[in-house]
Amino acid sequence: MLVVETIAKIRRAHFIQGKSIKQICRELRVSRNTVRKVVRSGATEFSYDRSIQPRPKIDPWRSDLDEMLTENDRQPKRQRLTLVRIYEELRNRGYDGSYDAVRRYAARWSKATREASAAAYVPLSFDPGEAYQFDWSHEVVLIDGVTTTVKVAHVRLCHSRMPYVRAYPRETQEMVFDAHDKAFAFFGGACARGIYDNMKTAVDAIFIGKDRAYNRRFQQMCGHYLVDPVACTPASGWEKGQVENQVGVIRRRFFVPRPKFKSYAELNAWLEDRCLAYAKANKHPELRDRTIWEVFEEERPSLVPYVGPFDGFHAVPASVSKTCLVRFDKNRYSVDARAVGRPVEIRAYADRLECWQGGRIVGSHTRAFGRDKTIFDPLHYIPVLARKPGALRNGAPFKEWALPAPIIRPLSSDQWRTRSHRVAQTGTPAGRRPTDGRHSERRADRWP
Repeated sequence: MLVVETIAKIRRAHFIQGKSIKQICRELRVSRNTVRKVVRSGATEFSYDRSIQPRPKIDPWRSDLDEMLTENDRQPKRQRLTLVRIYEELRNRGYDGSYDAVRRYAARWSKATREASAAAYVPLSFDPGEAYQFDWSHEVVLIDGVTTTVKVAHVRLCHSRMPYVRAYPRETQEMVFDAHDKAFAFFGGACARGIYDNMKTAVDAIFIGKDRAYNRRFQQMCGHYLVDPVACTPASGWEKGQVENQVGVIRRRFFVPRPKFKSYAELNAWLEDRCLAYAKANKHPELRDRTIWEVFEEERPSLVPYVGPFDGFHAVPASVSKTCLVRFDKNRYSVDARAVGRPVEIRAYADRLECWQGGRIVGSHTRAFGRDKTIFDPLHYIPVLARKPGALRNGAPFKEWALPAPIIRPLSSDQWRTRSHRVAQTGTPAGRRPTDGRHSERRADRWP
């Protein structure tokens, strides 16, 4: 193949120096046909593309191989055959070529298929109140002096581009419920349709096309807010490109450099203020004469009215230990002593934990994150104290309880002798009225 330098020399020799074709062939050692082609075409560059690629072994089997590759591509990822298995199947049908030929053909087939299906995109447009998009991101902040990776829920109204973000310690289902409730309360309503990826807290099974088996509790939440959920095609983030773009914008605008806060409540209050400030300061990407906030104010009447919070808990069964504790999320929580020996249902919310038994609450706590923590409520152990009053002094649930000084301060030996003498004389501790005969024989060491 001629290089561009040789073509340039031929053109200069013929058109400027006036040399003949024969003389040019002799000096540059090229053929007459080449010189004639350069002179007559006027081209400054030649390239050669092979129009037909000879594949003597594969060509008789191209239709079979195309069919096998197409059928294999339709299968779920976990059920697809490897190229070695396809090669073995082709050999069983009579193919006598090499594996490398099959591999090279499959690579060209895959490239052509991808280019045909992913060459262009269609811009999307949404009516007011038609849809919102939801996604998660992971950001790094300082909470109470500790570097923490928080899970940030992103909600974006598709028409006005109004953003809402909220940080959580987890991406669990109860956090999803709480994020939707806080977002819809912030917007003043919901949209008719919600666009999601195939997160496990919402989707139990993926079928062909857009068909999904949604989680029962997630469907309850959507029914409460009158939202029709729609899941994207797997690995197709452009189907919810607005919220995907929001993740990058919020990360650059809000979380660089790393913000510092005392608690999640302080962080989330700051994020709400930043969302409002961002919407009021930035122009709408399509309606350039108005800000995001102004378009959002126009969209508000089109939203589905906010109907109040959804009872968004994640329920799990648990057993109560003899120390009146239940275990959840690697931590332990106390429940009423009368619940010992029977199972309870733990209802985990984003910020609290409730234990139910027989239709009533037997324990309620602020939710703790981390691990190996024990959260007590001293009032849960009052029925136990009626039988074991001595546990009041050294019981773990009462360590942080503000008790009277006489209970905390141990008695001296003289005080114990005086108290024992009074008990022996009257049958009651000092300061108590004598009781009837049923209690007169109570042992002195049973009194606190």
